[in-house]
Amino acid sequence: MNSFPISEQSPIAWSEPHPAECDVVVIGGGVIGICTALFLARAGKRVTVLEKGRIAGEQSSRNWGWIRQQGRDPDEIGIVKDANRLWRELATETNVDIGLKTCGVTYLARTDKEMAEYTAWLQHAKTYGLDSRMLSTAETADLIPGMSHSYKGALYTASDMRAEPWVAVPAIAGIAARAGATLVENCAVRALDVAAGRVVGVVTEQGRIKAPEVVLAGGAWSALFLRRHGVALPQLSVRATVAATQPLPAVYPGGAADPRIAFRARSDGGYTLAAGGYHELFVGPDAFRSLPKYLTQLRHEPFGTRLHAKAPRGFPDAWGTPRHWAEDAVSPFERMRILDPKPNMRKVRGLAHDFGALFPDIGPVRIKSAWAGMIDTMPDVVPVVDRIDALPGLTVGTGMSGHGFGIGPGMGKVLAALVMGDAVGHDLTRFRHRRFSDGTPMRIGPSV
Repeated sequence: MNSFPISEQSPIAWSEPHPAECDVVVIGGGVIGICTALFLARAGKRVTVLEKGRIAGEQSSRNWGWIRQQGRDPDEIGIVKDANRLWRELATETNVDIGLKTCGVTYLARTDKEMAEYTAWLQHAKTYGLDSRMLSTAETADLIPGMSHSYKGALYTASDMRAEPWVAVPAIAGIAARAGATLVENCAVRALDVAAGRVVGVVTEQGRIKAPEVVLAGGAWSALFLRRHGVALPQLSVRATVAATQPLPAVYPGGAADPRIAFRARSDGGYTLAAGGYHELFVGPDAFRSLPKYLTQLRHEPFGTRLHAKAPRGFPDAWGTPRHWAEDAVSPFERMRILDPKPNMRKVRGLAHDFGALFPDIGPVRIKSAWAGMIDTMPDVVPVVDRIDALPGLTVGTGMSGHGFGIGPGMGKVLAALVMGDAVGHDLTRFRHRRFSDGTPMRIGPSV
């Protein structure tokens, strides 16, 4: 079985020493951090991206590759609609084929209840002028022929897209570098540099960088980093397993999902497969600490998460992972350059079986590779995108809750505007950090 395209053994593409000072430091070289740096660089800011491992080495390259507007929380729709446009623009600015295709996304409905939920979400799509619509049983069968199951119908958005994430995010990094951003891989940020209660830079394993503004886009590591500085963030990480098949006959060029299986066509002629609505939580200190915030989510979807007694060694919420360390000591981020969880192979075998059962005429479904990623999730399944009051100079963009790849360019543009004090163009009230401490009830939005 093939190994994942990005690993600790991958050559370091960006290895120049970081500068002694700059205007903005971005912590994290995933899709959110890279896109934030791109828009800051385009605005003339001296921006440095520091990545502890490899650009896009973690969840930004391990996701399904969907670029969807469909099913989003209403507060995200405007941003992801911008992202849809930006993806099209960015694909023309690199000589790398990122696999961007406008092929649509389809949610297959097995029950009347699911049809009702999808129909209710359409009011939000209409508000933002999306082309989402409901399909009948016959229209669903015509859109995706050869399925063994007759669905009640489907929610379909023709303008949604797909891309190959392990190619796309490094390609955007190249665009950012050409715009003037400095990218440094294999360089962990150990701590913020704080003076007189304000952020004045960062402390890295290679030394200090002076900067009046810092953006934390650390994905699954964000809560651990913030805790060292006394900032609480009820962010957890869940494992999601994904598989890629050998080339198969074409059944549908876009992405589709029912409650059991999700699939999308790949540029190599195969399909990316995942279990719809299934993920795994490794229980650690943060899980216990954050449990009260997650009760609403657990009641909303009580069977979507499988619990494991403890996280593997070195994971962000492992019992043995330090919560405090000295600036001149090796940090947890250096001890684990790339968070590379093992896939759930039982699920992988089940995915191959389920896909073959759904398309009985497709032939043998052979898996060529399988991997897993750790999704940074929040109690209300929407991110934190905000300036941190307790640490002036710090902006956080994390907890994308499995939605980060598709929304990445739009969210990067928002974060860049926040840093510069410019008009964001979107209402970010839902994404504020203080919602977890000001008595705001946890609300699961009408996303599907």
